[in-house]
Amino acid sequence: MKFVCVGHATYDTTLPVNEYPIENLKHRLSKKIECGGGPASNAAYLLAKWGMDTTFIGIVGDDYYGERIIDEFTKVGVNTEYIEQNKKINTDTSYIIANLSNGSRTILTAKEKLPEKINNDIKLNNMDVILVDGEHYETAKQILLDNPNAISIIDAGIVTEHTKELGKMVTYLVCSKDFAEDFTKKKVNYQNIDSLIEIYELLRAYFKTNIIITLEDKGSFTKLDDYEIIPSIKVKPIDSTGAGDIFHGAFTYFIANQYNFKQAIELASIAGALSVEKIGSRYAIPTLQEVLSRYYDDII
Repeated sequence: MKFVCVGHATYDTTLPVNEYPIENLKHRLSKKIECGGGPASNAAYLLAKWGMDTTFIGIVGDDYYGERIIDEFTKVGVNTEYIEQNKKINTDTSYIIANLSNGSRTILTAKEKLPEKINNDIKLNNMDVILVDGEHYETAKQILLDNPNAISIIDAGIVTEHTKELGKMVTYLVCSKDFAEDFTKKKVNYQNIDSLIEIYELLRAYFKTNIIITLEDKGSFTKLDDYEIIPSIKVKPIDSTGAGDIFHGAFTYFIANQYNFKQAIELASIAGALSVEKIGSRYAIPTLQEVLSRYYDDII
């Protein structure tokens, strides 16, 4: 199978702290963790790490951070042929304050306005699986149109016109709780499942595709035979950076490899949960065997 991920690439610097910094004081840290990041970018990295034939399409600057991102991809076997190194921009960078005491993270991203279309001549019409995150809209749309029989997934994190249009084109819309609430103008009430059902049905009516709403440590909500919250496993969180990206990448892997819908969600939830036990999104990606072993230990 051939996988392609289209979207945002950034370079992350994670600063681990034991409590959130107090403003207007100096704080000395013993270490920092650096690696590539971005929704579709992290998903591509996971898929290649798990042995899939994976291409990443995105834009980086013609600079040090861009070279680091490409080098990371190359080391796990991602095809980087269609990454554009643009001399007119700087590679997007994110600075992440990871609060080790509770697993929360605060992200500051220096992000430039990126082109909707990649300049590289991209002709990919033999893809089996496509994941997009809403970045580079024109290129993402063309890849979807050129591969109408591919399994396709959107990592819907932020409501934009581009995300909404791409969401209508994919097989699976996997969105965050924030996206679902922002799109529907409704709030999730965990004490009342009807609130989730209402939000789900509004999303379903608009996008007319398979919907999964991720609920962080609460798991995921979707409709199987009936509406269902599929719980996540219990872990001690250290750094939640990239957990959603890892969920999307893992879901893409499992649904493409013919696991059923519920199994794909359960396994993706385990992958995302295991990742929060380590610092740095790329370094936190569990192995496929770790995910499968935890599944058969906890679920079966």
